[in-house]
Formats: sequence, structure tokens, C-alpha cells
Amino acid sequence: MAPIDSTLASKDIAHHLHSQTNLRLHEQIGPLVMERGEGIHVFDTDGNRYIEGMSGLWCATLGFNQPRLAKAAYAQMLKLPYQQTFAHRTTQPVIDLATALIERAPASLSKVLFQSSGSEAIDSAIKLVRYYHTAIGKPEKHKLIARQRSYHGTTLAAASLTGLPNMHKGWGDPLADVIHVRCPHLYRQGLPGESEEGFASRLADELEQTILEAGPETIGAFFAEPVMGTGGVIVPPATYFAKIQAVLRKYDILMVADEVICGFGRTGHYWGSQAMGIEPDMLTCAKGLSAAFQPISALLISDTIYQAIADQSNALGGFGHGYTYGGHPVAAAVALETLALYDELDILTNVAAVAPRFQEGVRALGNHPLIGEARGIGLMAALEFVADKQTREPFPAQLKVAGQVAEALQRRGVLLRALGDTLVMAPPLIINAAQVDVILAAVAESLDEVYAGMQQ
Repeated sequence: MAPIDSTLASKDIAHHLHSQTNLRLHEQIGPLVMERGEGIHVFDTDGNRYIEGMSGLWCATLGFNQPRLAKAAYAQMLKLPYQQTFAHRTTQPVIDLATALIERAPASLSKVLFQSSGSEAIDSAIKLVRYYHTAIGKPEKHKLIARQRSYHGTTLAAASLTGLPNMHKGWGDPLADVIHVRCPHLYRQGLPGESEEGFASRLADELEQTILEAGPETIGAFFAEPVMGTGGVIVPPATYFAKIQAVLRKYDILMVADEVICGFGRTGHYWGSQAMGIEPDMLTCAKGLSAAFQPISALLISDTIYQAIADQSNALGGFGHGYTYGGHPVAAAVALETLALYDELDILTNVAAVAPRFQEGVRALGNHPLIGEARGIGLMAALEFVADKQTREPFPAQLKVAGQVAEALQRRGVLLRALGDTLVMAPPLIINAAQVDVILAAVAESLDEVYAGMQQ
């Protein structure tokens, strides 16, 4: 870590307000200032090298120095650095990117709306749920259902969908139109002896009861990550989405798949929806869309939704929604090149090759005395810490056990993320087997270090 009295660190403490950070603690310890990247590694200003085991924030799927993406950005900047997409205007990169996304998307989706972040994509989806139902004569269907422990972003509306308590503390109440249902986490929410399918059936029944209590005529959409990321890499039980979607169809409720983390190969499938059997009416994506080289997101919608909102826009004289940087030509050019690289590098084949080794190693770590559950899919995984394996009692929050392990890992040159009682892993999709082994070995050593300290 750069020393607090360094020029960069002192400027950062003086002037930069950090997201998702204890601000008073930051004043004491200062920042870790990164300077450059190489493959799956990043280097700080002291020259220390780290494996970026979280792909930044799940997003640097192709690592940190892909020349073709830099060249794509530079070429577009020289040619046309900006153009808006309001009122019939567009650019070739935007047209080509929309086409490429629909070619790769689940079959039900036909149109693309661009934004700059995952939170904006979720906000756009929320607005379109209202716009669509109003267009078909059901304006009362404005309520939204999400899940406990879900993460959908940090804007006011997206954070209201997010089912993580720390995202609401101090910010006032979330929007009243949002209802949260049980998280599909068998380890924490399952009954003794309950099977995956039995658990899924119970959650579907609970969802239906929630809909009936709120009034089916008031529920517009159900938002779900195929695999919960920031909530702790929660992989849903077998048959979960099949049962959930049957309930949604029964009451004419839209299925919105939040693929901001899961999209573009993270789960071992191109889309998490394919991995989990989701048939989305809308799909949001970001992060891996440009491999984090440019800020861009997309909302994909079905033709049924498009036809209704197109008629509505005609009736009203326009579609009153959009962002200044939505469909930015530089971001679109980089995203288009990213999709080409996924194809040319056959990124799904690489994930298929290394994911079994990664998942087997993670599950082996589940035998450690500190770990209650090891879980994951593809190249995303989590270790949940417990004080007692039998009762599954968590450690006292003030111990920050996952945080201690993350700090021990950083000293070993591996960056992973502590989220409450959970240590989360999501390495770049270009990782190889040897690099997977380095991460797993570092985690094992760090677990032993923290456990030994706790025993003392």
C-alpha cells in the first residue's frame, strides 16, 4: 500500500470521496494506488504485483492490457469521438453493436437500448416496465419484485431493488413499489433435510403467495440475477427458475434477467440465463460487455415489449427516455471489438477448461475449519465463513474474518473481495490453470494464517 504521506495518497485522502468505503478509516490507512496492468495482474505505485482475482469489480474479463481494445477506442476517437442517439441519429459502431448483441442474445429479445452503467440499465428496465404496462392499458402494474441479497445497482431505483441491508442503511427507505422475497440460498434458507427441488418449490409457492397478497394486477416485473454475485455468489437450486417463471407467466409478470455480472461467459455459458434456464422479457448487461475498457451497458427487450412501446411512443409523439452518453460511439466500438475477441479467443472454451479445476479447488477449501460453505459456478465462487460448522453460526461481525483473509491474500499478491461473511472470487476469463492454482494456494495459506491467529 502506498504510504499515507506520499503525494498521491495525501491528495486522494484530501480530495477523493471513495465509493463503498469506510471514509474515516480511509483517512487513516489511505489508498492502494494502482499504476498499470499486464494480463490478469495489476501493479501498484510501489511496483508490487497482484493477481486481480475479482476482475476489478467482476468486469475486467480480458485482463488489463488488451491492445486491440485500446486501438479500437483510439481509432474511433480519431474518427468521431461523440455522437448522440436521440431523434433518429446514430453511428455505425452503435448499429453494429446492437446487431451483434441480438445475434448472441436469447431468442426472445429483439431490440437494444444503450446506457453507461449497469445501474442505468436497471433504471431503464424499471421505467420500461411502467411504460410497457401503461401502453397495454395496465398502468397499475408498477410494483416490482426482487430477492433478498440481490444486487442491482446503486442509483435510487436500482438500490431499491437491491436486497442487501448495507445498501439501505443511512439512505432512507427504498422506493415503496419494491417487494423483496426470499433469497434462493439453500445453505442459509433451506429447511432441515429439504432437497433442492423441494426448496425451489417452496420459494415458488412463497412468490405466488406474495403476488396474491400484493394483488397480481399491481405487479409489473420480477428482477433476478441468474447467479447472485455481490450477494455472495448464490447459485439457485435445481428447477428454481423453471418454477418461478411458471408463476410469473400465470400472473402476466415480466421476467427481467440482470446479467450485469453473469453475462459473456462468467458462468460458463454466454449468458447466465442459458445456464439457469431463464427466458427473459428483458435482459441487462454491462461489465463484460466492454471487458471494462469503456463504460457501457445495454438493456435488451423482447419484440412484444418493443411493439407496445413503439405504438405508445407514436401516440405520445416520442419516447421520453435516454442518456447523453447512451450509445457513445467510442464505448460501442470497444464493446464490439470485445465481442469479437470473445469469439476469436473462444473464451467459453477457456472457461470450460479451467472452471472445473477452479471449482474443485474452491470446494476443497470448504473443508477448512473456518468455512461453512464453498460454492460457485464457472469462474465465480465464494467461501462463507462460520464460527461453527454444525450450527452454521456466523462469526461476530466485528471480527471481519473474511476481511482478515482478504488482507492476508493481498500480502501474498492476490486481490479478492470480502463481502460480509463471504470471500468472493471472479478472476478474468483469460486465466489459465497455473494461475488458478496460485490463487487457490494463496487462499489456503491465508485461511491457515487467520485461523492460527484466531486460535492464539
